[in-house]
Amino acid sequence: MFAQFLIPQSTITANGSGAAVALHAAAGALLQLTLVIEKIVEQQSLEIHIEGSADGATWAEKPLLVFPQKFYTGQSALLLDLAAHPEITQVRATWKAHRWGRGELTPHFGVYLFAEAHASLKLDSK
Repeated sequence: MFAQFLIPQSTITANGSGAAVALHAAAGALLQLTLVIEKIVEQQSLEIHIEGSADGATWAEKPLLVFPQKFYTGQSALLLDLAAHPEITQVRATWKAHRWGRGELTPHFGVYLFAEAHASLKLDSK
């Protein structure tokens, strides 16, 4: 069963990207992505994109999935259906951190992002 951190427990203070994660048997599968923001300061936002690659060197221009912009601590989960992208063999997370207002303008987020294979149910239409 596929289970990997796309962002290990980290402190994000600038824009960046995580390491590429090979999908192996999870290629073409349904993944549940769980984003946890444990620490945040006011007047900042975080955008997380999930990118895909067929070879690990070239990354698609358009992200496979985008989490809604986050301003607060908490947990959110989204499903990523890779069946529509059978050529994707690797994924990675990229992020944009922004801070505004007075004082120190360096963003500060305590986060992690976990991906795992999702056991999807097939509904019988009989």
